[in-house]
Parts: sequence; C-alpha cells; structure tokens
Amino acid sequence: MTRQRHTSQKIKPIEDLKIVHPHAAGLDIGAREIWACVPAQRTAENVRVFGTFTVDLQALADWLIACGVDTVAMESTGVYWIPVFELLEARGLKVYLVNSWHLKHVPGRKSDVLDCQWIQQLHSLGLLRASFRPDAEMCALRAYLRHRAALLQHRAPHVLHMQKALQQMNVQLPLVLSDIMGETGQKIIRAIVAGERDPLTLAQLRHPSCKSREDEIAKALTGTWQPEHLFALKQSLELVDFYTHQLAQCDAELARQFAAVQPRWDVPAELPLLPKTKPGSRSKNQPAYHARAELFRITGVDLVAVEGISASLAQTIITEVGTDMNRFPTEKHFCSWLGLSPHHEISGARSCVTIPYPPTIARVKPFARPRPVSSAATVPSGPSTAARKPNWVRCKRWLPLPTRSLAPSITCSNTRPLITTLARRCTSSTSANGRSPTSARKPSNSALP
Repeated sequence: MTRQRHTSQKIKPIEDLKIVHPHAAGLDIGAREIWACVPAQRTAENVRVFGTFTVDLQALADWLIACGVDTVAMESTGVYWIPVFELLEARGLKVYLVNSWHLKHVPGRKSDVLDCQWIQQLHSLGLLRASFRPDAEMCALRAYLRHRAALLQHRAPHVLHMQKALQQMNVQLPLVLSDIMGETGQKIIRAIVAGERDPLTLAQLRHPSCKSREDEIAKALTGTWQPEHLFALKQSLELVDFYTHQLAQCDAELARQFAAVQPRWDVPAELPLLPKTKPGSRSKNQPAYHARAELFRITGVDLVAVEGISASLAQTIITEVGTDMNRFPTEKHFCSWLGLSPHHEISGARSCVTIPYPPTIARVKPFARPRPVSSAATVPSGPSTAARKPNWVRCKRWLPLPTRSLAPSITCSNTRPLITTLARRCTSSTSANGRSPTSARKPSNSALP
C-alpha cells in the first residue's frame, strides 16, 4: 500500500499563454534592409520591408504608428539597431532591445516563419525582456568616454615604437628611467629628435627628482644613432603628440557635456575631502577636467572616496550604468547582469567547477579576469587529457578584491544603494547586447561580499 503525499498548497491548473502586448511589433534589422511585422488584424500586409536610410526609418516609424503599435522588439545586431532604436524612441514608442540568445532558447519555431514574425509573436506573449540601456544623456557621455578610451589605446603602441627605436640604436633610456613619457624622458627624446647627440648634454636635462644620476643617464645615452631609427623615433613622437592633442580636445568636450548635465539628486554645498587612507592617483591618463567634482554634482555621492575607484573609473561606471538603479530589482540581479555571479553546477552532492569560459564575462574582463585552475583540479587524469588547457572557472575567487571589502554605506537619496551597484566595477562593455537585468541567471548567496 503506497502512502499518498499530502500537500498544504492547492494545485492550480496552468492557464494558457495570454497576450501581454496586443499592440506589439517585431523588427529584423540588417545592414541593407529592415523587416517589420505587426499584428495580422491591423493591416492586410502585416509584414513589410524597409531600407536603412533615414527617410526609410521615418517611413517605418510612420507605418508602425499608423498600425497602432505602441511597443517594438528588435534583435541586437552589431550597431545597426542604434539609429532605429533612437528614432523609434524619439517618436514615443517603447522599444525592447532583445538579446539574440533569448530568442534561440524558446522552442517551437517553424522553418517558414520569418525572424520578424517570430520576434513579434514572442513579444506579444511577453516572453522577451529588454536589455539594459542607460538614458540618452548618459549614452551621449558614454560615447565620448569610449572614444577617449580608444584614443588612449591608439596612442600606447606608438610609445612602444619609440622604445623600440631607442633599443635598436642601443640607447638604453628605459633602463635608467621608469617612464620615458615623464618629464625627463620627454625632454631627452625631444632633444634627440632636434639633433642633439652629446650624452653629457642630454643627461643634463635630468629632472632633480629623478633617481638615476647624470653619469648613469649619460652612459645609457651613448648609442649608434642610425638615421633610419631616428626617423622612426621622430614619427612615433609626432604620432604621440597628435593623439595627446586629440585627447585634450576630447577632455574639453567632455567638460562641456558634464557641465550640461543637470544634478539627479540634492547635492551638498561642498565637495568632501578624501579620506587620509586614500592615496592620490598619479596616472597620466586622468581627465584634464575635474571629473570628481562633476560626478559629485550629478550623483550627490563622492564615488572617488571608495577604495579602489578613481575619478576615471567612477565616470566610466556612471556613464555605463547610469544613476537609476530601479532597473535592477536587487544587487544580485545587477551582479548577475555584470557576469560576476558564480554559476555552481552540483551533481550528486558534489560541486562541479569545470565550467568553460562563458562569453558573458567579456564585459567585465578589463576589471575582473577569471583565474585559471590547475589542470589537475579540472581535467581527469589520463594520457589523453594531459595536454588539455585548464578551463576557466566562474566562481567567487576571481571577483575584484576591492569589491569584497566595500561597506554598503554609500547611498543616494531616493534610489537603491549605489554601493554594490557602483562598486562592482562594471566595464567599459557593458553594452546593450548583454542580458536583461530581470532575466539574469539566479545568483547564489556567495556572490555577495
């Protein structure tokens, strides 16, 4: 005789899927054409194709509004979606930017159904969720900061080319100077490009605070002075100066853009002093404008006071994430959206940590790179697996160390704690192609400090 299990909760029958968005449309965006689908009862021809010119986008918006559409779902494809997204949003439509990975997870699609029809059907049933995208004001600042980061990346190789040209002439300047882009290094390199070859004369350009002595610098500046390498050194220096000038113009434009942003909360009268334990940053890539004061005016919180966050990193966080944290229900959802939540696989009461490198971690790779695990801990023993490379483990131990010690004390009025939101170092990629904040993988409790 079998014992029946009694449940305290009543089992309710499952209802059929209901139409959540009856006025939904779906877009399949490409480089040359855009396929649009609206509900079949709105018009005789509910699927139309449009071009990608501005006049075509305006015709698309007019057609959607004429069909009574109030929300549109589109798949994130490269950067082709950005003009369509901004134009439809300006026309008053609620636009959902959907991760293509979510569309593939829904089964039941037939082969004769167009992409736009499938997107429209899923969106009308409420099965799609929008990816996170900050407001338009923050998106504009984010574009400037990403361009500034690109300028820094383009300038860095030319500094290496200067070091290579010096090394090929056996001018060992990098051995006696910690940075050839410093004051002493720049004076010496510019004198060399101007035609000076005497090591003693060049060594006299040493800054008084330089740790190397003049005789050591003079000995390092005795080289072969081959003309082909001098020419490469001159052109590399000119390229460095060009990108430095471009950075100065970019900083000036960023200062004007930050000044135009209105404060989001009540701001205290004066900027508080930094803690004594907070050392000053000596980075040469810090913005020329007072980024800390501008961020304090906008957010009402001194983010630079947090250990491990500089003014440059704080402005990156604000422009990538925004100031409204209501899009994320909890800090766990935000952590999962960043890709910082551990994904524990449990089988037979044992934790399996052999998880391949997930593509979602690429958004936080510049700030939090996962650590490799030894092959003995992840790969079974045997001759056939000895040559395998160790897998990347998505676990708590590769979280940024400063984020574990941050106290949840930094908050903004009328918003969620900015703490775990801002302190968990988002990247310069968070992008709109990431997972939606409410549909992220459920993180475990070990993701929090």
